[in-house]
Amino acid sequence: MFTPNQADVRRFFCRAYAKYTQQAPMEAIETLAAQWMHAHPEYVHVFADEDAAIAAVATPEAKPTDEIAENPFLHVSMHLTISEQCAIDQPRGIRQAVELLTAKLGDLHEAHHQVMTVSEEWCGRANAVDVRQTERPTWTMSDASRPATETVTHKKSRW
Repeated sequence: MFTPNQADVRRFFCRAYAKYTQQAPMEAIETLAAQWMHAHPEYVHVFADEDAAIAAVATPEAKPTDEIAENPFLHVSMHLTISEQCAIDQPRGIRQAVELLTAKLGDLHEAHHQVMTVSEEWCGRANAVDVRQTERPTWTMSDASRPATETVTHKKSRW
């Protein structure tokens, strides 16, 4: 099983970005990563400097003028995750949800951002659940097709 640490992940993205800019041969996953990095020009300076990227620390307290105000590695990793989930349709229905959302918004990139927003809400709510409870909230992929500003509805079920 592949278990990269933070430096490994950052090194992967920086090296994929370097290959992309040098038009060097790339693995399929590097090509996909480079496409998402290219879709975020605000991050290219981070991906262009491997040593600085590995040394940088993203914190919730960071300001937009700081070295990294949000974590571009996490953001692009989320794009890769959603792309992979859609490719294999796991969880079942995500491909259709993202396709419908893309058609509605007219933009795959924005659709990914909507899915990320919902995923963040899911994670936040899951972390807030008392582990001693026998009932846990679950959410359906149909939540991804609603505007991100709406409240996530959920149903109770056993894990």
